Amino acid sequence: MSDQDSNQSKYSKLRSVYKYYIDSYDALYQLKTEKEEDLNSIYKMIKTNLIDSKKCLPQIITKDILDIIPYNNRYTKSYLYLAKLVSDDYQIKEIGNVELVSNFLFYKEYGIELDKSVNFEIIKSENLDILKENTIYKAIMNNDLEVFISFTEREGFAENQKLQSSLYPCSEEGFSLLELCCYHGAVDCFKFLRTKFNSEITKRCLTFSFLGRNHEIMSECLKHYEPDKECMKYAIISHNIDFVTFLVNEYIISIDLHACGKYNNLDSFLVFYDQTNLLVSCLVFSPMFNIPSLCEYFLSLGVDINKKLLNGKTALHIAARYNSKETAEFLISHYANINEKDKDGETALHDAASHNSKKTAEFLISHGININEKNNDGETALHRAANFDSKETAELLISHGININEKKK
Repeated sequence: MSDQDSNQSKYSKLRSVYKYYIDSYDALYQLKTEKEEDLNSIYKMIKTNLIDSKKCLPQIITKDILDIIPYNNRYTKSYLYLAKLVSDDYQIKEIGNVELVSNFLFYKEYGIELDKSVNFEIIKSENLDILKENTIYKAIMNNDLEVFISFTEREGFAENQKLQSSLYPCSEEGFSLLELCCYHGAVDCFKFLRTKFNSEITKRCLTFSFLGRNHEIMSECLKHYEPDKECMKYAIISHNIDFVTFLVNEYIISIDLHACGKYNNLDSFLVFYDQTNLLVSCLVFSPMFNIPSLCEYFLSLGVDINKKLLNGKTALHIAARYNSKETAEFLISHYANINEKDKDGETALHDAASHNSKKTAEFLISHGININEKNNDGETALHRAANFDSKETAELLISHGININEKKK
């Protein structure tokens, strides 16, 4: 058997093992329906594959669902509906670190404030009207050329207008109409703007085209710009493995492993492993998905459990960062060094504090991590929690006796 065949069978085998995870999150990120029947079917799959099988906590699934909204906002109502199904079935009353706009919309729709630590006054004045009917933004969402043209023919129409809205990925300068067409894959509106107004194709047009998934738009944008790491990030968010492999093979852009974890794209992570065979990187980043058997697989290939990335991070640091408590338990049970430091002198507890990973922080403390350990800047985990407004983890650290009077350098 050739190396290529061996690698392919290795990838295929792993993909088969974790098909339940990949298919469930693909269904969420690629969601294109507002029909209750279809949404109930997706929910049933998530409930069976991830929640009832004890693979993922319902709170995590709810947060993941709501956090997708800025990347597929045409189906905001569908995501809110799915999140409500989970919260009702599992009696979820509170979740931390939910996207502000998603938290606000869930509150508006159902009267439930999931993340009680935020101030809705920040967002009440935001432009959320894009979800309403009879707006130029809704016309773009639906690629409704007739309605779109009617807006452009109105007196006072500004072809260079910019939209500021938290319903889209973060941007200080706002989004042009052409960029919105790329985001939504609105190819007819895109062509009209290019023909009628010669609207400028920007770098963001290209990155958004990976979310919009329209090949005509993407091809046109590729005539103006070369893809970069940001394009890879959006290809990963799109959960379109063809886009990811296209960027790897045609433009030699590396798969962003942090993005794979943040956006629940295990398939792209497995492609990275298949194409690079970088076992240390794969082991260290594998806790992002909180699937202990995935870590176990890489350990079975002979990787030292305490191996580090160039920045000194170990698998335990990553488990703490992503609040992957079950994976942290697995790592400690397999003799991971609980007090291992990265190049900044930080332990896994510093990472847990920086990312408000309360559950994992509690586990680390209960297993003897040095709670008062300082990093190279003289900061304890409490300093990191304060820096990143990790209130719950800060309270936990204080309750376990961390030195609250410790001074930084």
